[in-house]
Amino acid sequence: MFTEKIKENLKQIVGSKNVDFKKSSLLVYSYDATPQFQSLPDAIVSPRNTNEVSQVVKLCNDNRIPIVPRGSGTNLSAGTTPLEGGIVLLFKHMDQILDIDEENLTITTQPGIITQDLIHEVEARGLFYPPDPSSMKISQIGGNINENSGGLRGLKYGVTRDYVLGLEIVLPNGEIIRTGGKLAKDVAGYDLTRLFVGSEGTLGIITEATLKLIPKPETKKTMLALYQNIDAAARSVSAIISNRIVPATLEFLDQPTLQVVEDFAQIGLPTEVKAVLLIEQDGPEVVVQQDMQQIAQICEENHAVEVSLAKTAEEAEGLTTARRSALSALARLKPTTILEDATVPRSEIANMVKAIENIAKKYDVTICTFGHAGDGNLHPTCLTDVRNTEEIERVELAFEDIFHKAIGLGGTITGEHGVGAMKSAYLHLKVGEAGVEAMQQIKNAFDPNNIMNPGKIFAKSERKRVVVSS
Repeated sequence: MFTEKIKENLKQIVGSKNVDFKKSSLLVYSYDATPQFQSLPDAIVSPRNTNEVSQVVKLCNDNRIPIVPRGSGTNLSAGTTPLEGGIVLLFKHMDQILDIDEENLTITTQPGIITQDLIHEVEARGLFYPPDPSSMKISQIGGNINENSGGLRGLKYGVTRDYVLGLEIVLPNGEIIRTGGKLAKDVAGYDLTRLFVGSEGTLGIITEATLKLIPKPETKKTMLALYQNIDAAARSVSAIISNRIVPATLEFLDQPTLQVVEDFAQIGLPTEVKAVLLIEQDGPEVVVQQDMQQIAQICEENHAVEVSLAKTAEEAEGLTTARRSALSALARLKPTTILEDATVPRSEIANMVKAIENIAKKYDVTICTFGHAGDGNLHPTCLTDVRNTEEIERVELAFEDIFHKAIGLGGTITGEHGVGAMKSAYLHLKVGEAGVEAMQQIKNAFDPNNIMNPGKIFAKSERKRVVVSS
């Protein structure tokens, strides 16, 4: 399938320096941040513009070669692993901001720009791009769009989908289309923009995006609420929202996670409590002051043992940075770290946390839990060792129980990490068999030759996690 002629054609399209066949390079791009999934691609290709992407895709489609668009590899659902070989497509040359339109409050960018770099660029102009995945220091905007990434500010501001106004897309046959634009309204036909956001690279390749910006908030304050009872923390979350207060950030960490994060960050986090809520509000100074006073009162009424405001911007940033480092901190403890993102209605957070604790005991595995309490998005994180096959089997069963419990509580198997290869066997739990079939028909219509990121979203069998090697 991957002949010498195809190799030469790739070199002609993107230049010989932008095609890599070395075994060492193929190994680097054979996996992403998801444990247990690995497979060697046949080539690494780095196009320099949309036209080259189009030509590469046409070549792949004509020769039935799988193609996997990849950002920085921070994917946590094995969504950027080349499970069927083929080409891994990188966007290191397509990393430029093309336009910041302050009249229309938009930014137009190529997919390879680092999320945090984009955020800093617009904030320097007094503007704001709210989506803030924990990986934003290294993740790319293209990857954020493909996964519909969330973040700590998702409760108040929404997720990536809410800020994508238009896209340039290379379809699986190589044709180039544009959707949406710098428009507040657009109902011309099907909403292809929203269809491609979160499609995990299975329908086409995003080569340009126009994103919505908003004015940068005037000020923000950060609060830490400590609890000796997880139920009390969960009740506080529900009470804050039911009092019509929507914080910018409302994060939860259980005691095991808190201890590990403090050991990692060493900023003086209290490790003797059972849970903490990290709460941030932004906006006009008067509103922020009023909201934080009311939030503090609600937390105290719901038996927080201590509520404190960050005294300085540096202290506030330290707390937020510590929360963002939770996965990195946990990953230091065991050779393998498996992080999930089961999501439930916020009123069910306490039940879900208890269920996770009971499931961990049932299967004798170590699971720490943190996440976005304000929108019910929890991250049960299992610390294990992939070399211990007997324990890994128990881990598999534990996560299967967690998925079933989340669905039973009115939730979903993934709130922001995507389905990828890791959760494809569980998709039917959320959308039903008819829903899976409807999605498969959409995939078949766009990509009849199944070259776009094959092996993702749709399970080939009732398998769970699969290790693929070559």
